[in-house]
Amino acid sequence: MSEATVGVGPWTGRARAWTTVAPAVFAAAWGGNHFTPLMLMYRQHDGYTTMAVDVVFAAYVAGLVPGFLLSGALSDRYGRKRVMVPAVVLGIAASAALATGVHTLPLMCLGRLLSGLSVAAAMVVGTSWLRELSQAPFEPGADDGTGAARASVTLTLGFGVGAGVSGALAQWAPEPSVLPYVVHVLLSLWALAALVAAPETRRFDADIRSLLADLRVPAASRRRFLLVLTPLAPWVFAGAALAYAVLPALLHRASHGADVAVAAVLALVTLGTGALVQVGLRRLPPGRRRHAPHVGMGAMAVGAALCARAAVAPTLWLAAVAAVVLGLGYGICMVTGLVEVQRLTDEEHLAGLTGVYYSLTYLGFTLPVVLAWLQPVGGYPVLLTAVAVLAVVCGTVVAVARRTIPVPVWPDESAAPWLERVSAR
Repeated sequence: MSEATVGVGPWTGRARAWTTVAPAVFAAAWGGNHFTPLMLMYRQHDGYTTMAVDVVFAAYVAGLVPGFLLSGALSDRYGRKRVMVPAVVLGIAASAALATGVHTLPLMCLGRLLSGLSVAAAMVVGTSWLRELSQAPFEPGADDGTGAARASVTLTLGFGVGAGVSGALAQWAPEPSVLPYVVHVLLSLWALAALVAAPETRRFDADIRSLLADLRVPAASRRRFLLVLTPLAPWVFAGAALAYAVLPALLHRASHGADVAVAAVLALVTLGTGALVQVGLRRLPPGRRRHAPHVGMGAMAVGAALCARAAVAPTLWLAAVAAVVLGLGYGICMVTGLVEVQRLTDEEHLAGLTGVYYSLTYLGFTLPVVLAWLQPVGGYPVLLTAVAVLAVVCGTVVAVARRTIPVPVWPDESAAPWLERVSAR
């Protein structure tokens, strides 16, 4: 561990140390994504125009960006718990604002802004914290990459289960604009209670170095970061957005009035598949794991092609298949991207660079907006076919860069790979 890491002995709690942090990551992810299936409800039943819903979504992104860029660097300097606890509290405040402000657009925007800050901080800090708690001295003997896998699966489950439960409540339960947020608040209170016992892994550092310095990609990694992570990262949430933002709109006639429930099920299928594939990746022999990014980008291309077909002949079964394929791509690209980040930096700047990576992944959520803007030009079948071609191009760039640009070697081997232990390229 780095000099900034707390010099503690082996974890002596009754549970594994990482289980004290995972509930907070799960709850934050739940709060970030459970709004997605509710967007249809706000349009259909609460009088919101498409433009108003897009404004609320934009407020979420406005919270994500500073959260991604600042929370990791702050936690590297001041400690994981000092950032994670406020992140969970912000999530509670966000749900309270959304539950009480259903007919007040500024309050809805405030709620989503706070939600974006909460999710970003939990993703960046939680990923780094779970990684640190999944290695010695907290868990001696854990495989390399165990922490990245745990963080990715926890986030994915939170995103998926949150959307599924909230969508079901919005479709069939009473008080659909309030009850989903109450459930999230209760979940977050449980997560806060678990965080009390979480061990800190960073010393307080009062160094007044520039925060921007914590976000820089190490010089030895810049070419690989640019040509491997930059073309791969946006597809993480671009694929997810195709599955549970674009597909439900295409299925309006096939949904038979259950649009919100269909959107929730597609989100659950996509992210549930993503969680399963992330667990399954670690069971593969190392020689096969090194091909995972290529398989992930290939799944993105096939999934986009299936969406193009659904735009021509929308059916629920075709949408389900597309959601499964896109979920495979989502899961593989998410975890392989996180592992790549760990290989491209040292412990001192891990959380900061993780924030940069997550910022790139969320660029994928702009894809539905871009498609809607371009729809009058070519129509969804043509546009989604173009997306499939673009995925192939990006996958080719990633494959060539991974083969030709070496991974930097760190003196402390803190970024040792688990996904490609056999070959650095």
